This record gives sequence, C-alpha cells and structure tokens, in this order.
Amino acid sequence: MRGKNATERVPADAGGIARAARILHEGGLVAVPTETVYGLAARADNPAAIARIYEAKGRPSFNPLIVHVAGIAAAQRLARLDEAALALAERYWPGPLTLVCPLRSDAGLAPAVTAGLPTVALRQPAHPAMAALLGAVQFPLAAPSANRSGFVSPTSAEHVLATLDGRIDLVLDGGECANGLESTIVAVRSDGRIETLRPGPIEVPGAVAVGPAEGIEAPGQTLSHYAPGKPVRLDAVVREADEYLIGFGEIAGDCSLSEAGDLLQAAARLYACLHRAALAPQPRIAVAPVPTKGLGLAINDRLHRAAAPM
Repeated sequence: MRGKNATERVPADAGGIARAARILHEGGLVAVPTETVYGLAARADNPAAIARIYEAKGRPSFNPLIVHVAGIAAAQRLARLDEAALALAERYWPGPLTLVCPLRSDAGLAPAVTAGLPTVALRQPAHPAMAALLGAVQFPLAAPSANRSGFVSPTSAEHVLATLDGRIDLVLDGGECANGLESTIVAVRSDGRIETLRPGPIEVPGAVAVGPAEGIEAPGQTLSHYAPGKPVRLDAVVREADEYLIGFGEIAGDCSLSEAGDLLQAAARLYACLHRAALAPQPRIAVAPVPTKGLGLAINDRLHRAAAPM
C-alpha cells in the first residue's frame, strides 16, 4: 500500500492487467471493475494483504469477504460444492451470483477472508477485466466493494478514488459498471435449502430470503450499509425544502434512477445517484418510491440499508 501517495489509475487494458497482477502478487491492493461494482482485490491466500483490505476500507473484522475465482474447478479447490451448488454455478457463472459453501480444510485462504466462519463466499465474475486478471494470477482474489466501509458502493473509478485515493495501490479503470448492484448471495444448506442472504441482479428460483439471524454470514447483511453520510427518506412523492430528491418514473428529481421507470436502468444508476446526492449542498436526501418486485427487491434492500441509522 502506498500510504499518503496518490493511487495510480490505469486503463483496464493488457498493460494495466499485467501491472495489476504484479502488484497483487507482491501483496498490494488493486481496485478492479466487475459487472456489479468495483471490487478491492488482494490475493486471498496472503494474510498481510487481506489485513490491508480491512485497513484501507475500515471494515469490521466480523464481515467476511467474497472470493473471486476463475471458474468451478477453482471454486472446488476452496469449498465443497454439492450437487445443488454445482447446478447453480453451472447455470449462473460467470455472473453476479455468489455461493456460500462449506470451506475446505485445505483451502489455504487467509483466516480473515472468512472471518472465522466454516463457510466461504465464492463468485466467478463476468467482467472481462476481472476475468483477465484472474487468468493472469495463480491465486484467488478476495474483493469486497472498493470503497470505505459503510459508504456508497463504487460503480466508476472516480467513485473508488473518492474514498480510497492514497489508501490503495492501483485502480484499473474500466468505465462504469453495467449492473450497478452487488451480486446476489445465496447459501446452499446441507438439507438442500437455498437461502438468499443478499438480494441482487439474479433471482434464484426456490430460494428463501433470510436475514442474519445469529450473526453476519456474508457481505451486505449489516443493517446500516451503503450510506451516503446524510439522512435518507424513502418513498418520497415530493421533496422537502432541504432535500436532494432522487426520482423514479413520473417523479422527477435532481437526478433520476430511471425516467422510464425501468428497474434495470434504476439498478445501474442507483449508486451514481447516491454519490451525487452525497456531494450535493442539501443536508438530506429523499428517494422516490421504487416497486418492490423483481430487481426492485434488491434496489429497495440497498435503499433501506442506506436509510438506516448509522
């Protein structure tokens, strides 16, 4: 990590991927675009590198990390994937689905990656930059969102640098992320149940939504998260005098998730709008109603966590 020096920013091309791979091999931190949000990557088998993730983000140690892998074979070297987990991986990978599965005793991951849990969260990302980076290294990558812990997730290199400049080594600039929402996280239980621990772009048929009943089992389960640093009022039809309004559909605002009421567009724009609202002069934020169906379930999940008291 480069301390107070400015973080290097390079294009996510072949040269940038090669430089990122060298930094990661040496135990450094690199922000990488994925199809969901930018991730803060470090080699998952290096305890010192993982400690730097927690330090750079100010992330609580009880919050585990998602490990990004190049494919199913790489995932099976880290966790036990039963028939149900394999079926999900074959159907949805590469893509925005994270599987929580039993950790193998010989996985070789740094203990802090799993926060001491007997399970590990695994994903094969679909973004070409992250896929190329995984192909350029010989180790899995732990990569939570590339932002200070608790704040709004980053969907551009600018968002990353807003909170992590000088705290990490490199940003691979791949433009804006396509999906704009973190991956769906599901746990595959030994009795065959599939539980959704965090909603996201993928709705898994038959999965049952659950909360953190006895503790945090996966990223994004804390009650207060994705916070813009200001009070947030949801389901706002009209703005109040001191509010920055994020609109949706027919409700216009200072920025809009989607003028057409399109949930896919709203998901892609969500964090960009929250970043704009955080920088606006108004001391409070209001957000227009978003339907609680389909992708709207994941959008509302993030909004309710953004609005929760810190």
